[in-house]
Amino acid sequence: MFFYVSKIFWMIAAPSTLLPLIALAGLAVSLRWRRLGMTLATLGVVGLLLIGLGPFGRMLLVPLEGRFPPYSEDGRRVDGIVVLGGSELPGISAARGQPSFQESAERILAMGELARRYPQARIVVAGGSGRLGESPMQEADVVRMALPQIGLAEERVTFETASRNTEENARLAKALVKPGPDENWLLVTSAYHMPRAVGCFRAAGFPVTAYPVDFRTTGNPGYFRLFSSVAEGLGFFELALREWIGLSVYYFTGRIGSPLPGPQPG
Repeated sequence: MFFYVSKIFWMIAAPSTLLPLIALAGLAVSLRWRRLGMTLATLGVVGLLLIGLGPFGRMLLVPLEGRFPPYSEDGRRVDGIVVLGGSELPGISAARGQPSFQESAERILAMGELARRYPQARIVVAGGSGRLGESPMQEADVVRMALPQIGLAEERVTFETASRNTEENARLAKALVKPGPDENWLLVTSAYHMPRAVGCFRAAGFPVTAYPVDFRTTGNPGYFRLFSSVAEGLGFFELALREWIGLSVYYFTGRIGSPLPGPQPG
């Protein structure tokens, strides 16, 4: 139920959907109540422009991406690597017959690089499908298609194909690999998503070391730097807003133990 509610909520609450709906509703209302209708229409249009051109999306992403520093060797043995799905485009992959990915494809590139750096490490790709309806391919199938392109043999990779969100990624990955208490596992996901992902793995009893990739900002919020287009700014804002909402919901429903998980001391 949680999965379906979250998906339906975001379909409506995403600013690129909600604000145009408010503007259109305002135009309709103005036919009878002009002042109220024009107020709503103005709110929708001005909101789109402010969010799309202003620095707000960048400002919201920077603290998420800065929560965990880039990974550096600490001398510990790496026993395993968990790569979270979500970068795949199953529909396009199925239609075109070749693996297709969105911006977070760095997760797959990092998997190939880490597999070569740590040849003894177990590798797990966690992720089934985050779609409401049926998908023509699973995320795992897209990754399988891409393995030859990154020089990684399929027998080295274990696929967890049932999870639909981050909480299920952590819980089902732990059940699949059964990590030992002294093992060191790297978690590969987008930097903005790392706080929620690490929080879920901790809650599942699966301690991991963060390996953030797919950075979207330089670390500078750029308070006075506008985006070049409304579409670009909206993309940043929705990415950040969705993650902040996810953190809040996961925290208040007990799926993570901290409102903004971060590195543990030591």
